[in-house]
Amino acid sequence: MTMSLDVGSPAPAFTLESSAGPVSLADFAGRKLVLYFYPKDDTSGCTSEALQFTALAEEFRKAGATVIGVSKDSLASHAKFVAKHSLDVQLASDPEGATIEAFGAWVEKNMYGRKYMGIERSTFLIGPDGRIAGVWRKVKVAGHAEAVLKAVQAL
Repeated sequence: MTMSLDVGSPAPAFTLESSAGPVSLADFAGRKLVLYFYPKDDTSGCTSEALQFTALAEEFRKAGATVIGVSKDSLASHAKFVAKHSLDVQLASDPEGATIEAFGAWVEKNMYGRKYMGIERSTFLIGPDGRIAGVWRKVKVAGHAEAVLKAVQAL
């Protein structure tokens, strides 16, 4: 069962394999972390979102934040996605979906009357204290990275 994550809630602990090796919540103690969940590598919306975070990557670093994208895709898929689009965000693989579920991003979706389970595009800003400092659910890609950056800069 997934708990509701709201601003002020402790972030769920996680350890995932990423393009830069294993990453876990504990690695970011005392630092800001942007964790964004997306459905699939190299699809139009996910590519646009990753490119927008990449365009602002230096600003996120200046604000003291690391940006990590999470999907169920494999590390090999992530590597192709990063290389094809010259992405400057770390991508983590959650093939079992445990972290995706812990953050409440595994939801029932409905397309053309067909119901299925999938990743809801959502982003979490985790503060230096390990608590959720910002939550964006059902993300619309346009302008999203800028909104997250403003929240990081305000933290």
